[in-house]
Amino acid sequence: MKSPVFALLAVLLATTFAPAEPSASRPDLGVGAKPVEGAQILLDGTRATLDAQWTYWQGPGFKSSLPIKWQVVPDPIDGGTAIMTDDRVADGGKYGTADIVTKEVYGDFRAHVEFFIAAPGGNSGVYLQNRYEIQVLDGDKTSHGMGAVINESESPYHAYNGVGKWNAYDIVFRAARFKEGKLVEKPLVSMYFNGKKVHHNVTINQVHGGPNSGVDGGRDGGKDITDSPQGLKLQCEGHDVRYRNIWIKKLELAAASTDF
Repeated sequence: MKSPVFALLAVLLATTFAPAEPSASRPDLGVGAKPVEGAQILLDGTRATLDAQWTYWQGPGFKSSLPIKWQVVPDPIDGGTAIMTDDRVADGGKYGTADIVTKEVYGDFRAHVEFFIAAPGGNSGVYLQNRYEIQVLDGDKTSHGMGAVINESESPYHAYNGVGKWNAYDIVFRAARFKEGKLVEKPLVSMYFNGKKVHHNVTINQVHGGPNSGVDGGRDGGKDITDSPQGLKLQCEGHDVRYRNIWIKKLELAAASTDF
């Protein structure tokens, strides 16, 4: 028979090192998550949603032309189709040349994005408000790497499913707040990565990557953020990275929190 002390210790250890909440207990999290009530379907792996909901971001580095050149390709895991970041003008990592952005713009929101990297080193990115990147980059575990709020947090690489598998970001984002045209509250983001909570109320201090990266990237080195809602953007860097099951719901977050 175990002593009461050992029994208590076992309970404490189990509580302290309990695994992250599995996505199975939250059907709105992780790979295959169903849209929450009131969500808008942005991409279901078909050409119809690609053309209806997205366009090219015609920023300073834009080199492509409409219609969108990204391709409908097989979903190698679950059947059906996905959308591949396939535009040759971006070969060699020329981001900003063929990135796509939603036609609709968003302030605060809850978003779900699923991606598949076909080969080691695959590179893309998910941009909140076409400003702030959540990195999609196989092999990089730094603050510039997979799942990082780029250059604002470390990479939660432990949550990554790896090459040749579907991965999912679940994001709650609160936009920057302004008063009389001046920034008074910086944007915040929380995120689950494949059903594991990896970011909680991360403050985003600026736009990283320069003018070709996103809106406001060329304003005072990305530090001068303007007061405007923008679309969700997916980055093209000439790699076989595929997307499916993207949905978004507009929110109004009065409190400075992005807690799920």
